[in-house]
Amino acid sequence: MRLRGRKSMREDLERQTDLIVFEPQKLKGRWGEFFGNDRPIHIECGMGKGQFISRWSVNNPNVNYIGMDMYDELLSRASEKARALWKNERNSETVPNLALVRGNVEFLEDMFEAGELERIYLNFSDPWPKSKHGKRRLTHPRFLMKYKRVLNDVGEIHFKTDSLSLFEFSLNSFSDAELQMRHISLDLHRGGVREDLVLTEYEAKFIGQGKPIYRLEAVVGDQVRHEHRRRVADELEKQLSRGTMKNPDAASE
Repeated sequence: MRLRGRKSMREDLERQTDLIVFEPQKLKGRWGEFFGNDRPIHIECGMGKGQFISRWSVNNPNVNYIGMDMYDELLSRASEKARALWKNERNSETVPNLALVRGNVEFLEDMFEAGELERIYLNFSDPWPKSKHGKRRLTHPRFLMKYKRVLNDVGEIHFKTDSLSLFEFSLNSFSDAELQMRHISLDLHRGGVREDLVLTEYEAKFIGQGKPIYRLEAVVGDQVRHEHRRRVADELEKQLSRGTMKNPDAASE
């Protein structure tokens, strides 16, 4: 839903050159220059009012964050939230590790060079429930191909939704794209709110309503895929050595 704008909102946003980016394509391959460092870059595609990405920026000052959405109203809300958090919690008048981008994920490859991002967050994206709109879902294979191109060797996709149908669709999309999935949850907060994760506005609302949150992480980059497979193999070997898992060869004896 579009939020009601306020007078001179665009002019106010245009003055915030330290935080707001209206032409992200001009920074393709040069985001390190915007942030003034070469730290990892994490992006939330569809940030809404910015609670999630703003909180991460405060919690992890050694990571650069980008929140992207298509509407000035949302950029304005996110800007206010981010500046208030940094002022209240870090006594800073600036937000050094966050960019709020007016953009559309359709054009992600025009904004970022190959391997320029380390992590992509997809939080409570529009489920587009009608079959004819399947290609608009942000976990559709055509979007996954875009993500794979802009993520680096340790690149990951972190996905959360309250929509079971979208989650089922996404599981198949990730599998078809041959992406390794981990930390798959059908009810993320069943044992209580996860303190190690940052909630979005929608997520907090849904938890209050008792709705389950579905989540997964997809490892994309070659290095992180190799490390994940090695950890899984090591864990299986440990379980076999402890006798906690039946040796698959024993069935033939």
